[in-house]
Amino acid sequence: MSNAAAGFASAVKAYSNVANGQAFGSREQQKTPSAGGDQFASLVRNAIDEAIKIGEKSERLSIQGVNDKADLNQVVTAVAEAEVTLQTVVAVRDKVIDAYKEILRMPI
Repeated sequence: MSNAAAGFASAVKAYSNVANGQAFGSREQQKTPSAGGDQFASLVRNAIDEAIKIGEKSERLSIQGVNDKADLNQVVTAVAEAEVTLQTVVAVRDKVIDAYKEILRMPI
């Protein structure tokens, strides 16, 4: 696995750990998956699933907030978390598209 791929995998794993309530710097978080297309696909799939869950949580809390059934601090925190998640997904998507374009420019 290249350094860039390992760094990306590590970043996605760290994000997943934080989203699951684990602290920064845990030993489990510092492990990188071994090379393999299935593991990378699984890693990306899990990151996307986690982003979807965060968005759904934000929507659920927003609806509860409108109905006066949720604490305003929880609603604001959930919406901010969803916004950061969306920005992260868009940034990763942009990097993947840039990498794909760079591969297309490579001479055969």
